[in-house]
Amino acid sequence: MQLKSTEAGFTLPEMMTVLFITGLFSSLILFFAFSYWRYGALLEADMDTFVTRLNSGDVLRELVGSSTGMTIQNGLPDPNPLVIDPTDSTGNYWIPIHAIPGSRPIGSTGSYTPLSYFKRISFNSSNQAVMNGQYPYEDEYVLYLDGTAKQLKLRSIANTAATGNKLKTSCPPAIASNSCPADRVIAGDIESVDLRFFSRTGNLIDYTSAYDPDIDQYIGPDYPAVEVMEFKITLTKKPFLQTTNATRTSTIIRIALRNT
Repeated sequence: MQLKSTEAGFTLPEMMTVLFITGLFSSLILFFAFSYWRYGALLEADMDTFVTRLNSGDVLRELVGSSTGMTIQNGLPDPNPLVIDPTDSTGNYWIPIHAIPGSRPIGSTGSYTPLSYFKRISFNSSNQAVMNGQYPYEDEYVLYLDGTAKQLKLRSIANTAATGNKLKTSCPPAIASNSCPADRVIAGDIESVDLRFFSRTGNLIDYTSAYDPDIDQYIGPDYPAVEVMEFKITLTKKPFLQTTNATRTSTIIRIALRNT
């Protein structure tokens, strides 16, 4: 007796149903996987900016808090100023800036924005102050924004008259060497830095608060009168493989100066 073979298979509607359900579940799995990855990348960006805020606050409090005063312009010559004073024929001095409260946004690629100049006591390798008679020698520093790297940086200008001074004058990274180390990075992913200045009694210092029409110049209090300085640093960061700066955060750092 011959047995009949029975052919079995999927009908077209059944196959379409299976493909639809498979595609649906695959889409859901991919959606949740990418959402989880995106959340992880965003959390990592948030953590990076959080660490940057903490580190920048510590560094600025150490550097600016131990300064001996703010200045309108560097007094020690710097062989590599990034924003040169147009009235200086030597090319060794940064452009003068005044104590004017307000926001300094990060510039475009290739631009630099000086924020403040300040002085600190010169120390030798034994961490002893280098003295000029009864007064210590002083080094100078420039806080500035680097538009290309989106960073807040510090230029050091060593006082060459201070014998045994352990500080070295720093340089832009492109020309840095052992004798002239690269400018120090204070914070990255910068969007802007807001500055405010106060007297020891808490009064706001603003160079533009008084104007003399006879000399056509502002005559308000300036950097030498600053006793307390406030930085508001705003950071933005784009998570890995994402197209927008999804992380945006700010920190306010207020520092009392140890003026001599």
